[in-house]
Amino acid sequence: MSTRRPLIAGNWKMYKTIAEAQKTASELIDRTAAADSVDIMIAPPFTAIASVAGIAANSRVAVGAQDLFWENDGAYTGEIAPGMLTEAGCRYVIIGHSERRQHFAETDETVNRKIAAAVKAGLVPILCIGESEAQREADETFSVLDKQVKRGLKGLFAKDLKKLVIAYEPIWAIGTGKTATSDQAQEVHRFLRQVLVELFDADFAQSVRILYGGSVKPANIAELMSMEDIDGALVGGASLDAETFARIVTF
Repeated sequence: MSTRRPLIAGNWKMYKTIAEAQKTASELIDRTAAADSVDIMIAPPFTAIASVAGIAANSRVAVGAQDLFWENDGAYTGEIAPGMLTEAGCRYVIIGHSERRQHFAETDETVNRKIAAAVKAGLVPILCIGESEAQREADETFSVLDKQVKRGLKGLFAKDLKKLVIAYEPIWAIGTGKTATSDQAQEVHRFLRQVLVELFDADFAQSVRILYGGSVKPANIAELMSMEDIDGALVGGASLDAETFARIVTF
């Protein structure tokens, strides 16, 4: 059995005003107060990070951001720097989510720069990877993921990535109601761990938490978590409701 501590992370995407985020965070903290065997993270929109971090300060719930830029400051209108996130109370940052890749021209190269910046700032990067339905049907899943991991972590060393989290999110399962079967997800997670062995070493590969994301719900979390190489979940829609998300956390 794995000694890796599970992480259940909620990505709130572009939902919730500050007041709504505070209310959901407070309720989630109450509902998960006894969940001491799992790490919990929520990533509210940028506007709500500081206030949610204040509420979560003495709780089991950590706060993350949904993106960052790779420079510390400068004339980058609309961007947010790593130090701004840590000052606001972030511990984690989601990098390379498929929606960022799809809508905002994120590439493996920009993901790589962002991961390096996150690590330098002391943030825990959650590297998101995943294949499209067309790529899966063309039997390209492993080659796509192999490239995404190797390019995303290029030039980085195991000593810098001790807290790295990887989130496997098959694009065809995000917000569609489709979920990879637990066996499909396990097969991919095992492959990803092997990629980390090639890149770094076996000890490092065994230490990295690999999350599954893609229509995770209370109904399927327990089966997913029973798989040897699945160390948690990156949850989208189901994390927006405190009661539903708490049921996932306490699987």
